[in-house]
Amino acid sequence: MGTRKKVHAFVRVKPTDDFAHEMIRYRDDKTIDIHLERDTRRGVINNQQTDWSFKLDGVLHDASQDLVYETVAKDVVSQALNGYNGTIMCYGQTGAGKTYTMMGATENYKHRGILPRALQQVFRMIEERPTHAITVRVSYLEIYNESLFDLLSTLPYVGPSVTPMTIVENSQGVFIKGLSVHLTSQEEDAFSLLFEGETNRIIASHAMNKNSSRSHSIFTIYVEAHSRTLSDEKYVTSKINLVDLAGSERLGKSGSEGRVLKEATYINKSLSFLEQAIIALGDQKREHIPFRQCKLTHALKDSLGGNCNMALVTNIYGEAAQLEETLSSLRFASRMKLVTTEPAINEKCDAERMVKNLEKELALLKQELAVHDSLANRTHVNYDPMDEIQIAEINSQVRRYLEGTLDEIDIINLRQIQEVFNQFRVVLSQQEQEVESSLRRKYTLIDKNDLAAISAVQKAGLVDADGHLVGEPDGQSFGFGVASFTAKAGKKPKSRKTMKEQPSSSARKEGASSPVSGKDLDIFTSKTQLTPSSKDGDVKDMLLRDRETSYNETLPLDTPKEELHPPRPSTPPSRPVAFEDFKSERGSEINRIFKENKCILNERRKRASETTQRINAIKKEIDITKEALNFQKSLREKQGEYDHKGLMIIDEEEFLLLLKLKDLKKQYRTEYQDLRDLRAEIQYCQRLVDQCRHRLLTEFDIWYNESFFIPEDMQAALKPGSSIRPGMLPVSRIVSLGEDDQDKFSQLQQTMLPEGPDSISFYNAKVKTEQKHNYLKTTMGLQQAHRK
Repeated sequence: MGTRKKVHAFVRVKPTDDFAHEMIRYRDDKTIDIHLERDTRRGVINNQQTDWSFKLDGVLHDASQDLVYETVAKDVVSQALNGYNGTIMCYGQTGAGKTYTMMGATENYKHRGILPRALQQVFRMIEERPTHAITVRVSYLEIYNESLFDLLSTLPYVGPSVTPMTIVENSQGVFIKGLSVHLTSQEEDAFSLLFEGETNRIIASHAMNKNSSRSHSIFTIYVEAHSRTLSDEKYVTSKINLVDLAGSERLGKSGSEGRVLKEATYINKSLSFLEQAIIALGDQKREHIPFRQCKLTHALKDSLGGNCNMALVTNIYGEAAQLEETLSSLRFASRMKLVTTEPAINEKCDAERMVKNLEKELALLKQELAVHDSLANRTHVNYDPMDEIQIAEINSQVRRYLEGTLDEIDIINLRQIQEVFNQFRVVLSQQEQEVESSLRRKYTLIDKNDLAAISAVQKAGLVDADGHLVGEPDGQSFGFGVASFTAKAGKKPKSRKTMKEQPSSSARKEGASSPVSGKDLDIFTSKTQLTPSSKDGDVKDMLLRDRETSYNETLPLDTPKEELHPPRPSTPPSRPVAFEDFKSERGSEINRIFKENKCILNERRKRASETTQRINAIKKEIDITKEALNFQKSLREKQGEYDHKGLMIIDEEEFLLLLKLKDLKKQYRTEYQDLRDLRAEIQYCQRLVDQCRHRLLTEFDIWYNESFFIPEDMQAALKPGSSIRPGMLPVSRIVSLGEDDQDKFSQLQQTMLPEGPDSISFYNAKVKTEQKHNYLKTTMGLQQAHRK
């Protein structure tokens, strides 16, 4: 377990021109003193408290974003790559600067907050560790009105979930079922996901804040670091939770009404439950922590006082009018400092690497044993598992030892000792079966507890005058022997014949019902079919064809378009008709590639179906051969086994069945490997077909809007080389706009690169996100204009 440590609590004061110097004072020992004037309206006897003192880990007054990150988050993020979990939380009154501290101003690289700086630090540290293969994944969760939402569900390859997300607990911790987790291989991709989720957050305006966050958000960075050396089978995992809480607010000051009032109620309620959980965590005598009171505390169960490094940033106002809320926020920060955590490295083992290391160690140990044997002048000892020939030789030695023809058994290693005892058990079991079968051939064995069998024997005359079974008991509730001479002479031969012929007749019946060869066996095939249903494939093709003609969702493309437009008809044609014309003219090339990829995909599917049928046929043949082999084996056991010098002798038919079964298994493994390869090819071809279809439909939408909705006198602005690109701008702004976002971005790069060359990924992701949303808004506007 890790060492226990306190939660680090910091306070950041929002800059203001009206700072209450006489009420809020800072001391050099990171302490804030609050002084409140006594209320004279309460009379002469007034026990009102007027002074408070809060000792924290740091007071950030007039601090820059760089200083805030260096003080609060840098150590937490750096330790995450060593396997320690981390949590950074922003808490405070609405409008006090929580979102600015966590997210910052995305328009300016210098004013970015803790979250984008943490992403940047993670990827910078990955570049400094070439000896490790590190993967980074991110997720973005929103808690709005006690409901869970995925802020990255608007991505085209994710889509909204059908079932609502739920919080699940297991031995590894707490996770959100249904929350999408995205792999990011570079810094720009991580920023794109961050900006995408940030645009989906719910905000509202009221008297305290024009852009107030109406939900709690949790941005999680998952890190997994593997060593590139094969000898190290251990790897570390960690996660960093960056929590931006919605601000607490007094309804009288914020003036919330309607939907905003309902949101404020849920926010205040969840923050109250969060404070109750923190109070319980700070009390060492408390056994139960109320994590399940709300979704916020439940989702952060393993991040509040658990196995993580935790830092809290409490944002407060410096004005006298907000002093009561400031006191409340400082009390929360002081309570958070009482909470202790136990950070420990999350270390796991790679099973594949562990097996390889154990195999390597086993080979070294065998070499070391061989050296010891040679130094001790011992003969060459084999420490590998015994094969069938060696086991048969030990079985022969055991039999000769029991018969008295062999004085001692050669013992070389521990495996041989274990196998000798095992063969003793085998020989003993075989002798017991032989004794029982010999007794059954001479006598009739009857269970003493079987009353029906005893009554039948009494009727047959196989009991003496005292009513006891004839013969001596064998110690296992069985009596065996022959009928006594006191029985009736006339019934004795009849009863003996009856009792002896009964087993033989039943044996003949069993022999008649037993199969003679493996060909007469009934084989039941498995219910699991490897061949995909043809009906499902037809339905998918039909849906894809319908989607080609009725697809409305589009994405931006940067490929140049040909500008050869036919004469515009008076009435725009329907989309299916226009789509056919587009495929034969402007989109002919991408349509040709799409058809070629689809032909390859169908050919691979056909080959996979044929391979599956062959696999099913081979599996059926294997089952038939196994049944025939089992029958031959049982027949051999009934007739008696023969051995020559410790080797078991089988007939030619059973030997041929063994060879056939071996060949069938080899064919099955080969065909199954081919099927796996074909499935991988099918998956790759399916992805290519989907990309071609998406490209074809997207270009068709742009061409259709260009050809039938944009006025002809504005078509010149869309020619190649112009500053305006299709799909970027609304129709009403095509003429008036002088430069597009790409020009702005180019100018911004020229001015910013000399000051901060690390800002390229940040601005690239920002501009791409804005371009995407602008394009989607423009497309929706064109579709609404078309409907009107």
